[in-house]
Amino acid sequence: MAEFSYKARRRSGEMVEGVLEVADRPAALAQITRLGLFPVSVETAKAGAAGGARSPGQKTDFMSLLPPGLRAQLQQKRKPSLQELATFTQQLANLLQSGMPLTVALNSMTHLETRGIPAEVCRGLKQEVSEGRGLSDAMAKQPQIFTDLYVNMVRAGESSGSLVAVLRRMASHFEQFAEVQAKFKSALIYPAMVIFVGAGIVAFFMFFMMPRFMEIFNGFGVELPLPTRILMGSSTFLIHFWWLIGLVSIVSVILFKRYQATEEGARQIDAWKMKAPVVGKVVKLNLFGQFARTLGTLLQNGVPVLMALRITEQVLPNRLLKEAIAKTRTAVTDGKTLAQPMAQSKVFPQLMVDLVRIGEETGDVPGSLNNLADTYESELAIGLRVMTQLIEPIMIMVMAVIVGFLLISILLPLFQLISQIHA
Repeated sequence: MAEFSYKARRRSGEMVEGVLEVADRPAALAQITRLGLFPVSVETAKAGAAGGARSPGQKTDFMSLLPPGLRAQLQQKRKPSLQELATFTQQLANLLQSGMPLTVALNSMTHLETRGIPAEVCRGLKQEVSEGRGLSDAMAKQPQIFTDLYVNMVRAGESSGSLVAVLRRMASHFEQFAEVQAKFKSALIYPAMVIFVGAGIVAFFMFFMMPRFMEIFNGFGVELPLPTRILMGSSTFLIHFWWLIGLVSIVSVILFKRYQATEEGARQIDAWKMKAPVVGKVVKLNLFGQFARTLGTLLQNGVPVLMALRITEQVLPNRLLKEAIAKTRTAVTDGKTLAQPMAQSKVFPQLMVDLVRIGEETGDVPGSLNNLADTYESELAIGLRVMTQLIEPIMIMVMAVIVGFLLISILLPLFQLISQIHA
């Protein structure tokens, strides 16, 4: 085997560089093509290239200048995002699909640019696999990167001899969840921007503009209208006691976090999220979609039902749903079907219970769950769009009321003064 350094372009036009360990240059070209890249140059790797030697003009990454141990610690403080996991998983599946042995594929992964997954992770996996351990066992030793969901799906793929297929399903799984997260974030951008801009305008007016109006109003020598007096009092309070408002806000956040950290507090907050007007429906669609997609993917890849339920319980963030899954797992352990305890929990929607029951009768529970996940994800996209369309006019109305109150409070004294002058 020889090492070849290459430069290639992705379909998007982005330039990537890496090192491959293959028999000869034609094999390197074939391997690059299998990865979905367009080769630009392929050269025999110079001594020290694998260790990080850089050609003139190549950009120096600050992180690469740090010692390997410190670099790994800094990089692993942040868990990789779903999209980063999807990219890593898809790249590994592509390498294995091309016929590479697992150790060679993991060695190549150290040179591929996968944001969020440090190269030290792949080196650690390669070392463990080279010593005779399974890939799932090696991944289990790095829980900051690979969750129980990931490890158990890889273990199922190893047991069934379909690791590449499992990796591709996992990549698709993570991409779908990343897409849902992106939809949530995009739906919240507009309200957040409106609140931020509105709060900034009000703060500027109360701290800087209102004191000047107060000097003018005090010189009128007339009794001011109630809205003006309220606005002047609010401005005076904010100017002199802004620190008190900040202190109360900090204390409130701390108390809320402590309450949320308790079992009962977390349960009550999760219950409120599911019952909240407008937002509650979106939250439930997201949770049920996550449940169906995760459990369906695990079962589809050969993970035993009890193990799949336990992993799904760990993945989902809602306490009510966690409790329902735990009771379902206990009931399945006692010999009941999956649909029976789901129906008794009163948490899962009837549609999900009915389709799971049909899946059990036809022997295709994973298919039923994946169909459910598709349905809920489609409804979630619609729900997010409706929520955004409802929030926008509400935010506009709130801002209109605030601005209207400010204008009335300023204009009323002027109208009063003008009427007295004409009288």
